[in-house]
Amino acid sequence: MFVGVGASRVRDLFKTAKEASPAILFIDEIDAVGRIRGAGLGGGHDEREQTLNQILSEMDGFSPTESVIVLAATNRPDVLDPALLRPGRFDRHVTVDRPNQKARVALFEVHTKNVPLAEDIDMQRLAEGTVGLTGADIRNLVNEAALWATRHDKEHVDASDFDHARDKILMGPKREEVLVGHEKKMTAYHEAGHALASWLLPGVDKLHKVTIIPRGRALGVTQLVPEEDRMNIGESDLHNRLAFILAGRSAEKLVFGEYSAGAENDLTQATRLARKMVSNWGMSERVGPLACQTSNEHPFLGRDVYEQRDFSEHTAQVIDEEVARILSAAAERADALLADNREKLDTLSEELISRESLDDSEVASVIGPSAPRRSPATSDENEHV
Repeated sequence: MFVGVGASRVRDLFKTAKEASPAILFIDEIDAVGRIRGAGLGGGHDEREQTLNQILSEMDGFSPTESVIVLAATNRPDVLDPALLRPGRFDRHVTVDRPNQKARVALFEVHTKNVPLAEDIDMQRLAEGTVGLTGADIRNLVNEAALWATRHDKEHVDASDFDHARDKILMGPKREEVLVGHEKKMTAYHEAGHALASWLLPGVDKLHKVTIIPRGRALGVTQLVPEEDRMNIGESDLHNRLAFILAGRSAEKLVFGEYSAGAENDLTQATRLARKMVSNWGMSERVGPLACQTSNEHPFLGRDVYEQRDFSEHTAQVIDEEVARILSAAAERADALLADNREKLDTLSEELISRESLDDSEVASVIGPSAPRRSPATSDENEHV
């Protein structure tokens, strides 16, 4: 972009809005031009800063008689320049969260309005099985279901089409590779370990499906779906979730006497969760009720370059030790759980090797009823490298 072009376009845009008043001016992804000025390792960007300065100037230049409302959207409010958020500018903030149960029902009704549905479609059931999905996800799910039905020459989209679409969105598309031999057996035990832990541990979400059919970047997936919208989770449920995440790795060690590289994603998830428990949520007696958060921002934003860490090196070492302790305890719990239920683990893995995919009802018929549920959403992927 030539120097000054951005500011010139902003002036023209606001001039057009004033001439068309009453008008609404909407700026999408405002963080593209509204980031903090002069920060980051890359230094300032003159053209972007001139564009931002012009936006600020134009917003200050409205007279009381000009009926122009300026709206903007971003998914990174933390990187916006403070000048944008001052009174008289973008001083009213509306948070658009993921839709709840009622909103998901309404979204399904909107997106299926022109889709021929079979009689077995229940909007409430669809909404219950899509906790955590956004409006865009739901639109994509409906489109995928319609495409799948069309591909199979169906006149109506039925429940099985929506199930296929949900699996594709939540677990990734199927890959053409077919696991054989030792690799298939190890993957089956890995996923059976996750599935059995989710089945037996209270507070872990409901098992939706476990499969050893390669999907996305994973050779196997254990997919959980929450039964309700939850905004919070207790410490005991977090420990149960850690045991679930590490159970695939425990199954490998129990059966084969060694770990595989397939637990990379599990370890990443578990470490991130354990560190939040210690440094963000005060769930460590040694660290205590301290918030010792570390910056997750990109260094080019500049904040973590100039901000000092508000805890000592000794505290950082204690945090690392507590994270390791929590993870070790979760791994030991997963080890003990699977060892005590070895027969169920073997039975479940054998069924996976034979059938490749099992849903919750099929798992129940193999190993019996599950433990009570009371926690929010999660999913596990067995990512092999």
